[in-house]
Amino acid sequence: MITKSDPYIRSAEGVKPAPATFFGKLKYLGPGFILSASVVGSGELISTTTLGAKAGFTTLWVILVSCAVKVAIQLEFGKQAIRTGETVFTSLNRIGGPRFGRKRINWSLWTWFFLWLFKPLQLGGIIGGVAITLNMAFPSISINVFAIILGIVVAALVFKGYYSFIEKMSVVLMLVFTLFTIVAVFMIQYTPSAFSFADVLEGLRFKLPAASVGFAIAAFGLTGVGGDEIVAYNYWCLEKGYARFTGPHENTDEWRERAKGWIKVMNLDAIFSMVVYTLVTAAFYLLGAAVLYKSGDIPRGFAMIETLSKMYTGAYGEWAKSFFLFGSFIVLFSTLFSALAARTRIFSDLFGQLGWIDFFDREQRRKTIAILAWVFPVLWIIALAWIKLPVLMVTIGGIVTFFMLLIIVYAGLHFRYRQQQFGLESSRFYDIALWVSCVSVFVVGFYGVVSLL
Repeated sequence: MITKSDPYIRSAEGVKPAPATFFGKLKYLGPGFILSASVVGSGELISTTTLGAKAGFTTLWVILVSCAVKVAIQLEFGKQAIRTGETVFTSLNRIGGPRFGRKRINWSLWTWFFLWLFKPLQLGGIIGGVAITLNMAFPSISINVFAIILGIVVAALVFKGYYSFIEKMSVVLMLVFTLFTIVAVFMIQYTPSAFSFADVLEGLRFKLPAASVGFAIAAFGLTGVGGDEIVAYNYWCLEKGYARFTGPHENTDEWRERAKGWIKVMNLDAIFSMVVYTLVTAAFYLLGAAVLYKSGDIPRGFAMIETLSKMYTGAYGEWAKSFFLFGSFIVLFSTLFSALAARTRIFSDLFGQLGWIDFFDREQRRKTIAILAWVFPVLWIIALAWIKLPVLMVTIGGIVTFFMLLIIVYAGLHFRYRQQQFGLESSRFYDIALWVSCVSVFVVGFYGVVSLL
């Protein structure tokens, strides 16, 4: 049934012209807020800080490159949503290559499904990190019990969480963790661990110590937008209404102008989110390099948050530990919340392509999202209880995310050059940025593998 309110179905009823003014566009930002809330937990607080503790300032460039180079690919997935109104796996199922199974599903979908089998480790590590912060504040309750409580809370929030609620919640979390990070950097400058401009320049010399390669690859996969977040951006653009406002494709100048208008809104949304998560990422890296590298403390196992809290307690006392615990909780919980919201949609769509449900039947989609909102946290908790090493779990997840990113790069180029553009061809500058993104991903990955060997 075609309805105006279903963001996954375009109809003439949903058409709306894009705002022309800057402040008018600001009213329609939102998908990037959810993306920012998603990427700051595993990448920024855990993997980035750990890389800083391992390598000092020398790999700051990895973090900055990671945040910057993936945006063009993210934009291509957003543009694909506006051009076609399709979900990611609908589009992926149309790219070239072998097909398998009764439904003759494209290889990229099966590969994604296989790689995802390792992803509960990453989110299990994050839910473990949140549970550790709560256990440090309330030692009488065990980490596993807190993990179960957190699983129930985040599942309940996403279970009935429609887009508007998810967006508003993400905005609040984003504002809090950004403020926390700014204050943290300010505080550290008044301690013996203060860093200088020369330290920052040291991190921009494109060096990669062999001992830090594994963590660098994981950080590259986790910081900025990774494979999961790029895919998720398509769904958030659809649910925000960019594709629905554009309307079904018509071979008219009016439709093309409307589509270009909403693409400009989407571009602003993506750039704004990039600025936010790049600042937060760089700040966490510098904190890890300034404090933990000098002291030789590497975050490990359930002692992860305790080690990270040393960035503050040595200079400011125990009250600073409470400050860090609160900030850590917000940062990590934001990733749990937005990651669960995204995964419920991603896998409902994947199940639809596999023929297990009809994703475009609104009721079936709603029920599947609701069920997955409870299933995924259970998997995360099981992974945490089994392995008990949050940093290792997040690192493995980051490496898997990097391989997912290779699929995303291939798909992004296919969307741009092999699928119909409907008169919405990109500018030369954008095409150059897209190729720089793709080449950077491959070069960093190849360099990392060679260094490991």
